[in-house]
Amino acid sequence: MAFLRRPRQARRDPEGRMSLIEHLIELRNRVVVAAVAIAVGVIPGWMLYEPMFALLVRPLKDRGGHVNYAGLTDPFAVHLQMALSLAIILTAPVWVWQIWAFIVPGLTRREKRTAMAFIGVAVPLFLGGCALALWTLPMAVDVLVSFTPAAGDNIIGAPEYFTFLTRYILAFGFAFLMPVFLVALNVIGILPARVMLSGWRWAVIGNFVFAAMMTPTPDPWTMFILALPMCALFYGAYGVAWLLDRRRDRRRPSWTRDVPDDQASSL
Repeated sequence: MAFLRRPRQARRDPEGRMSLIEHLIELRNRVVVAAVAIAVGVIPGWMLYEPMFALLVRPLKDRGGHVNYAGLTDPFAVHLQMALSLAIILTAPVWVWQIWAFIVPGLTRREKRTAMAFIGVAVPLFLGGCALALWTLPMAVDVLVSFTPAAGDNIIGAPEYFTFLTRYILAFGFAFLMPVFLVALNVIGILPARVMLSGWRWAVIGNFVFAAMMTPTPDPWTMFILALPMCALFYGAYGVAWLLDRRRDRRRPSWTRDVPDDQASSL
């Protein structure tokens, strides 16, 4: 796979800087690796389709609803969609690492160990968000189906139903990854802990707005179930960023400790 190789002349300098071409090559390589991993993950995702189908349809069937395959190709399309969604979940360690390695390039050996620790946190967070979505899914379906009038029946198109479910589950998972990327921005010096804390009000409001959009139920409880963990994770990310900033301050010369990070890096 020669097209994945970085040209010999395109080497990072000692400070980890890269040219635009090197960044594009790095991005291409990361995307290809993540895409290949997801493509391989489709195989077990395809095999797990039947149990996942039964699990996801159960909330609707408990309310007397049914999924409907209106088109000839709908069963295959839904099967492929579910397999791809499961592949994204199963290969989370691979593509999370690719995203992290692209955002935070040129790591030292110690920083790589720290990065592996962050990945060890990021993957459970993503899976935890997906699990939380599965836990709240019956409540969401129950509330939405309850608006059906007594004279109506819930016969929902399978593609529309599973598109809603996959977006719902993956949105929870990606929401729980946000603190990891906040810490990544801190590691590369873009987002100091003090800046993160100064925007806590907007972060809390944003978390609740996102939770309200991703939990399409009129009751506030499902919104709080998503928003409160997101707020807690935001403050957890701030705590990690504060510790990292303190470590960097101890390593800096004493005469630069009162200088902001972005200015100290140019001294």
